[in-house]
Amino acid sequence: MRRAGTDNPGMRNGPRSQAERDALTVEIGYALLSAGLLAALVFAAIASPAVVWELPSRAVHALLLAGAVTAGLLAVVRIVRVLRRYARREGRAREA
Repeated sequence: MRRAGTDNPGMRNGPRSQAERDALTVEIGYALLSAGLLAALVFAAIASPAVVWELPSRAVHALLLAGAVTAGLLAVVRIVRVLRRYARREGRAREA
């Protein structure tokens, strides 16, 4: 049985430096902030007709639900994309 963290090419050898931890913290913050802004804009774009026009309640609920689901999915995609891009950059920087 292997110990956790051994013989895994994706794992680093040794602890991260303070600069690496700080860079990762900044990247996580950027991912969360940009995902939140994207989600807010997408939700506003999809749900705004429910506020602007007098629509039946079913249409209002459908727009709000569609906006919330779409915004949530795009936020998750944005977070994953930013953090994967960071991981690839860090992998290349360590190889160089």
